[in-house]
Amino acid sequence: MTGPASLPRDYFETLYDRDVDPWSFATSAYEAEKYERSLAALAPHYERALEIGCSIGVFTRELAPRCADLLGIDISDRAIERARRRCEDQPRVHFARMTAPQDFPAGPFDLITCCEVGYYWSDADLTRARDRIAASLASGGDLLLVHFLPKVDEYVRDGDAVHEAFLADERFARSAHARAERYRLDVLRRR
Repeated sequence: MTGPASLPRDYFETLYDRDVDPWSFATSAYEAEKYERSLAALAPHYERALEIGCSIGVFTRELAPRCADLLGIDISDRAIERARRRCEDQPRVHFARMTAPQDFPAGPFDLITCCEVGYYWSDADLTRARDRIAASLASGGDLLLVHFLPKVDEYVRDGDAVHEAFLADERFARSAHARAERYRLDVLRRR
C-alpha cells in the first residue's frame, strides 16, 4: 500500500495563476521574520548554493549576497518567471524550472535550502529527495530546512515529519535548530 502522491505541477501553476504571490512571501511579517531567522542560522558565505522551491524569488534575493553562485529551482514556470524578474539585477543568481526530486542539478553544493517543499512530496519522493540532496551536498555543507508546522489537509505530511525524516538519516548532523509557533528551522551538516 502506498501513501498519497506528490502534489502535481498543475496544483502550483493554478495557485500562481490565481495570485502573483500565493503565500504572501513578499508582504508577510511572518515570512520576513522566518527569512531573518533562516539567514541568521547560516554561514556568512557559500560558494555554490541550491534553493529548492524558490517560488517567486523573495528569499532568493535575500540569500544572494551570501553566495558566489546561487541556483533557484521551482516546479512552476510562472514562479520561475517572477523570480527571474525579482532578481534580474543579481548576476550570480540563476533559475531553472525543475520538478525535484525527479529533476536535480549536478552538485556539489555547499548549501542546499529545502524550505516549505518537503510536505508536498510522496513518501517515495521524500526519500528520493533526501538521497539526491545527500549526494549533491559537499562534505561539511549545510542543508537548511524550514517548514510550516500546522497540518494542511492537501499536503502529504506536516513540517515536523519532513525534518524528522532528514534527522533520521546518518548522513546529516544537526548544527542549528529553532522552533516558532508556526514553523520549524533546522540546519543540518553533511557528514
